[in-house]
Amino acid sequence: MPPSINSLELPRFRPRFPWWGADLQTIAVLLGGHETDLSPHTSERLCFCMADRSGDILVGMLDRPAVPQADRPLAILVHGLTGCENSSHVLNGARLLLDLGYCVLRLNLRGCGASRPHCREHYHIGRTADFRCVLQQLPDDLTHNGVVAVGYSMGGAMLLKYLGEEGAFSPLRAAATICAPLDLALTARHMNRRRNWLYHNYLLTDVKKETLTPAGVLDDEERETVRSARSLRDYDERFIAPRYGFRDADDYYALCTPLTYMPEIRVPTMVLAARDDPWIPASYYREFKWSDNPALLAVMAEGGGHLGFHTAGSDRPWCDTVLEKFLERV
Repeated sequence: MPPSINSLELPRFRPRFPWWGADLQTIAVLLGGHETDLSPHTSERLCFCMADRSGDILVGMLDRPAVPQADRPLAILVHGLTGCENSSHVLNGARLLLDLGYCVLRLNLRGCGASRPHCREHYHIGRTADFRCVLQQLPDDLTHNGVVAVGYSMGGAMLLKYLGEEGAFSPLRAAATICAPLDLALTARHMNRRRNWLYHNYLLTDVKKETLTPAGVLDDEERETVRSARSLRDYDERFIAPRYGFRDADDYYALCTPLTYMPEIRVPTMVLAARDDPWIPASYYREFKWSDNPALLAVMAEGGGHLGFHTAGSDRPWCDTVLEKFLERV
């Protein structure tokens, strides 16, 4: 079972100057530069062949700590929409865990980052079989102390779906999600609000660029469909749904939404979000009956935006401090 919220003894989230408000917290993540060098820790490539006869290969970066701790499990970090192993939130989490003595695998989902040249197909939230396939191929020397996983935003939604599907049979010792969309249909409507037009256009542009790279195998009609998508929901409706066996976007959202699977999670799992997240509505975090599943621990910050959590008095994101406390107490 996960620790109680009180046992974590969390510091209060207070925004750090000048990142006041949800939008500045979020924009700082999107626009801020970040250093990809994790020295003195070392890194090497790992590759995972997918089992669906596509020939696709997922590529990850395995980071080994300069001072390893013998009892630490392997930590797998899963990025969000249009992210990759070098997304700022993934790198922040990797630095934290490496300094604590964990080995870290920064996984690129199908068609993302370093996986893109080796993939004909594309990721979506329902593709939990890919994560399951990665777990099955991990070398024994990395997993003798077990495995934990952290999913960010869309990667967190995929992780929650996987955990619910596996129930008590998941090999993970613990899991955590940061700013995961729990209701996909509601999140799509939320992102389409006029006040989110900048975020929406930013993500839609990146999704199109990612999908249309030469490595992806699309026919001319599919390429035109992606180019002409007017919204993220339109992209899901006209490209993701028909290509991957869903009737439409509503069917995709209904079959893959994490809220459907969360009651079946049996691995200690922390679900962290910000009340002011401009990308995902906090309402479904408030309305879910967390007490019905003792494996789940909900942590809601008063602020932090989407994957921001730039907190006063520290260069470390507040969500990373919470992650450290959660993993230490599981």
